[in-house]
Amino acid sequence: MTSPHLPRREFLGLALAGAAVPEGGARYVHPRRVLLWECTRKEFREALEEGRLRVVVLPTGSTEQHNEHLAMIQDTASATLLAQQAALRLYPHVMVATPVPVGISPYWMDRKGTLTLRRETFLAVVYEICESLATHGVRAILILNGHGGNDAPLKESLPEFRQKLGIRLEAHSYWEAYTPAMAKQYLASARIPGHAAEFETSFALAAFPERVRWEGVDYEKVKARLGIKDPKSAAEDELFAREARLATAAKGELLIAIALQWLVGRLRAMMEA
Repeated sequence: MTSPHLPRREFLGLALAGAAVPEGGARYVHPRRVLLWECTRKEFREALEEGRLRVVVLPTGSTEQHNEHLAMIQDTASATLLAQQAALRLYPHVMVATPVPVGISPYWMDRKGTLTLRRETFLAVVYEICESLATHGVRAILILNGHGGNDAPLKESLPEFRQKLGIRLEAHSYWEAYTPAMAKQYLASARIPGHAAEFETSFALAAFPERVRWEGVDYEKVKARLGIKDPKSAAEDELFAREARLATAAKGELLIAIALQWLVGRLRAMMEA
């Protein structure tokens, strides 16, 4: 049960990181230890040389509109959070590479603030990060995606990437952790992922509530000047805005725990292959 004196984000960090109780031991691991960009070259080199580092997770996401109430970094932040928490659970065998924070989002460009990359640009960035890691001696990489527009391009590119790099390489979107039955069980809308709707808003309320900002949001008042060109997309945008109000932090905590368990399982399988 959450302590009334402990902010939800801190509670999540302690609960999911355990906090950071690695498998096979009770020693505390600082959450930064599993982030490649927080490591020194000595730390990373020695992890490889000593055989401790077995898999690197590369989070991919987006910087794009998430309706009126969610921060645009939602997809990147969600994938990165799960990657970090899984790496902590599997420490010292897993590390998280610097996330790719902009994805393939051309269909959201009529919503202000969205950034997008061309498919070939995005895939080139992902490939070259993987190539860099492989050059240093990393032999297994899991690309953990948090943005729908990246999903198919990543999976379609895997055979080529594997052939060129000669390493074990997987790509998964984190919502693969959920079955339709889970969506019905845990969400009133029964919709996963649902862009900026009940699912993503619940995730954010549990993981980073400061990124959920309802203050001043009045969808009915603003929808006539949103400038969404496609009528079907406009109707979906409004529907998801309503469904977002169904979100709770408690739902988010349950869903994060499911995704984390699934991701740890995927990583463990890669370690043991």
